[in-house]
Amino acid sequence: MNIAYWIVAGLLALFYFYAGTLKVIRSSDQLRPMMAWVDRMPLPALRALGAVEILGAAGLILPPLVGTAPWLAPAAAIGFVLLQTGAIAVHLTGEDRRITLNVGLIAAAAVTVWLATRA
Repeated sequence: MNIAYWIVAGLLALFYFYAGTLKVIRSSDQLRPMMAWVDRMPLPALRALGAVEILGAAGLILPPLVGTAPWLAPAAAIGFVLLQTGAIAVHLTGEDRRITLNVGLIAAAAVTVWLATRA
């Protein structure tokens, strides 16, 4: 893998590991100030989403790091593109119209897919 992959995938993995961990360990009341949409989702679904984000972050880093199952890294990045596409839909169907971060995460995940398949 090249340096560009490790920079983009590393930053993306850090973001998703942090966000996923918050969703797994914090209550809805604690998440509400930073995520206005949490009241529209049941707590078990929120916890599952956090677990998916943590596993996806591991999928970006671990397979290339250990050199096994190289297809998992682009699969994880594609999963993040799909996840953020769904997140945009959730934001736009609710009262929260702020999707700039989601669009940026889609772009970063798409670049990660490209870099992972290029190496």
